[in-house]
Amino acid sequence: MSNEIEIGRGKRGRRAYSFDDVAVVPSRRTRDPEEVSVGWQIDAYHFDLPVVAAPMDSVMSPETAVALGRHGGLGVLDLEGLWTRYEDPTALLAEIAELSPEQATARMQEIYSAPIIPELITQRLQEVRRSGVTVAGALSPQRTQQYWKHVVDAGVDLFVIRGTTVSAEHVSGRSEPLNLKRFIYELDVPVIVGGAATYTAALHLMRTGAAGVLVGFGGGAAHTTRVSLGIHAPLATAVADVAAARRDYLDESGGRYVHVIADGGVGRSGDLVKAVACGADAVMLGAALARAAEAPGQGWHWGPEAHHPELPRGERVEVGTAGTLEQILFGPGQQADGTLNLVGALRRAMATTGYSDLKEFQRVEVVVSPYQPH
Repeated sequence: MSNEIEIGRGKRGRRAYSFDDVAVVPSRRTRDPEEVSVGWQIDAYHFDLPVVAAPMDSVMSPETAVALGRHGGLGVLDLEGLWTRYEDPTALLAEIAELSPEQATARMQEIYSAPIIPELITQRLQEVRRSGVTVAGALSPQRTQQYWKHVVDAGVDLFVIRGTTVSAEHVSGRSEPLNLKRFIYELDVPVIVGGAATYTAALHLMRTGAAGVLVGFGGGAAHTTRVSLGIHAPLATAVADVAAARRDYLDESGGRYVHVIADGGVGRSGDLVKAVACGADAVMLGAALARAAEAPGQGWHWGPEAHHPELPRGERVEVGTAGTLEQILFGPGQQADGTLNLVGALRRAMATTGYSDLKEFQRVEVVVSPYQPH
């Protein structure tokens, strides 16, 4: 059955769903939340929580990456952010938090025009390594060729290549583009790459040898991609499509499992639950962790799109402070809006529907039930 809708006589479009459009359905079995496992493993690295922090300056500093690692998640440093442009960016982070909306974009463009210092890439990753947690850093596809050696030499465990959209086949007439397949083949560390939002794009990324694929495109709280570029990928459909690509690639490759990580639009605990239900192995959180008291953004959240020198397609948004990082992950929650105790909510949803681990929970029944949150 096709779910294509006629937009006009010359164009049809497929109906796609966001997390607000779907809901999880309880089954005949329930279990105790304490008996539910929310751990996952990518390559040789096991994590107690299916939570990856987005590589954004408002979310991750070396200090918060270590704190998240100690709680059982994975912190990913933005290796093109303020921490690799300035010896001590704390005063600049405080300034960004104080900017008026009218000044914010222009001043952030100035702040981020400072060059990346390769030695600081090494220094920041080593700060995380000394703490004993898993080390992950992110570069955009455009800068991976230039800086990847500094990242690998610093002893990174997981390498993240993250752009608004990343393809296995980038066409450029001006410079030699990153050959993702060759790059991943020659690298000694597992690579997580994305975003991808379609079955075909994800399948191509899986064939490059990536260990994980980030699913999402302009869906986050700090993006304005839909209004500035007209591009948007509703996450429930995107995750389910990429999960289908993972299943087919598992057959095609003779058993190679590529992890699917929902990235963007996972702002509250219910979104995390529905991301896993649609097929994600883990989620990459931005705004949800930017609400932590320890977050460098001090109640504000922004991504690299917000200070792009030519076409900003994101903005600095006020997300407020909901609680400490520990409260956001494990509670206790003082309000019922899905901002606190994300992991507790996932455990309870899995227990209520009778599933004992994340892989099982990916098989839960999901219904289309559009809902307008306040």
